Amino acid sequence: MGNGTSIGKVRGLGSAHEGAHHWLVQRFTAVGNLVLMLWLVASIILLPDLSHATLSKWLAGPIPSVAMILLVVSTFWHARLGLQVLIEDYVHEAGMKFGLLTALNLAIIGGGAFAVFSVARLAFGGAA
Repeated sequence: MGNGTSIGKVRGLGSAHEGAHHWLVQRFTAVGNLVLMLWLVASIILLPDLSHATLSKWLAGPIPSVAMILLVVSTFWHARLGLQVLIEDYVHEAGMKFGLLTALNLAIIGGGAFAVFSVARLAFGGAA
């Protein structure tokens, strides 16, 4: 390695080569969320009324239901990425970090699955 030289002390302690990927995925999900939220707001504004029957009928269409599922997946993924970074940066105890990341993953998977199930149920004609 080194004999106490500067380069010898840091050799092998560089980047883990994972941060750029995480950062890019977070930016891609942010852009996807922006586009899909603009679509959602515009679509809701264009509806004749905001009754449950109208929204259920609209969401039963193939394009709105697929776009809504994409929005749900992208939003939950984006939230997971951001909260993971928050936990990794500010929780220093290994056991607590593991527990929080596990709880985060369970909450994101559970919430996302419930949201996708709800949209799919409306899309396939089930009562919500």
